[in-house]
Amino acid sequence: MMTVRTGRWTAAAAGVLLAGLPTMAPTAVAVPPAGMCQNAEAGGTPVSKLPWAQTWLAPDRVPPQVTGRGVTVAVIDSGVDADHPQLNGAVLPGRDLLTPGDLRANFDCVSHGTAVASIIAARPVLGIGFRGIAPGARILPIRVSERDASEQTGEAVDVAVFAGAIRYAADAGASVINISLSMYADLKPVRDAVRYAQRHNALIVAAAGNAHAQQGPDPVTYPAAYPGVVGVGAITIDGNRLSNSQVGSYVDISAPGGGVLAATRVSGHRYYDGTSFAAAFVSGTAALVRSADPQLSASEVANRLIATATPAPGPADQYGAGVVNPYRAVQDVLATAKPAVLPRVRPVKVDAAAERRTAAWNAAGQDGHRIALFAGVFAGLVLIAAFVVPLGRRRSWRAS
Repeated sequence: MMTVRTGRWTAAAAGVLLAGLPTMAPTAVAVPPAGMCQNAEAGGTPVSKLPWAQTWLAPDRVPPQVTGRGVTVAVIDSGVDADHPQLNGAVLPGRDLLTPGDLRANFDCVSHGTAVASIIAARPVLGIGFRGIAPGARILPIRVSERDASEQTGEAVDVAVFAGAIRYAADAGASVINISLSMYADLKPVRDAVRYAQRHNALIVAAAGNAHAQQGPDPVTYPAAYPGVVGVGAITIDGNRLSNSQVGSYVDISAPGGGVLAATRVSGHRYYDGTSFAAAFVSGTAALVRSADPQLSASEVANRLIATATPAPGPADQYGAGVVNPYRAVQDVLATAKPAVLPRVRPVKVDAAAERRTAAWNAAGQDGHRIALFAGVFAGLVLIAAFVVPLGRRRSWRAS
């Protein structure tokens, strides 16, 4: 993921390039504005097999009509390559806030934003196992950085631009805002921008950070720690927390973030580590929920994500409520309704005369039962006597 320190960006995402796999032919390569991306990455290599994160989360179990269609997810990052074969047609022009001028953000120099966007909304491609969690959603790219993930080169952005990106996303109609970056200070421009987006009913999903300390508490990460923002930690293929995924009360939920497959600029894929990419899985799930039930507010969507998470093997400050579960987030019926109000008990008027008659009938019935019992016993004794007495007389009352 990327982090902001004293108003400047530093990158902290790692990846391993794959080779020797079948080629996925790209469409026309996105051409950045003149002078941009002079040291751009070449892109990755297509991977055909099904990624472990998709197997784990099983988004294919979600009803096929729920794809995120109609939902716009803002990706505040390094831009998004709109011409990647799995993102072609999914990416809006967006806005480049990093460089002067009214520029689009549908290009990417370093692949970070493209990777995040692909986890959210990559379209299925024949022969490729990887696809986005919400393949019907649209991506609104907002370019605020071009920092290279490994070399730490390229232009950075200050906090004011970051805050402006959040406001722009809200004004542009994004109902989910993915922020795969963090600050280690509570700064008013960003805090106010988060509140502004929340007033526009946008759900903000933010990475928890990759600066886990081996000793002592981890730093508090913003905007993940702001109220109403869904802070996301990362897990690995074995279900345990990624070693550098931060720990704290701002971790609300977890998602795959260790060795997860995602798209690179131009074409192909790469494996990535970090909470940047875990946040994207949660943003994609949020898009599914908002598509399935557009009437839910941002806070209701957040509550649903947390309430339906799969339990994780550790404390809440490491995993939050558990691991995001796309199927349950869409399908579960949550017990949110208030109990029904019972009608007031009304006193019943008592008819004294009727009560006396009922008591008399009950008493008479009890007397009748006793009389019948006595009569039965007496009749039984008479029958016995009628049989025993003649027999005794014949035997002159001798024992047999």
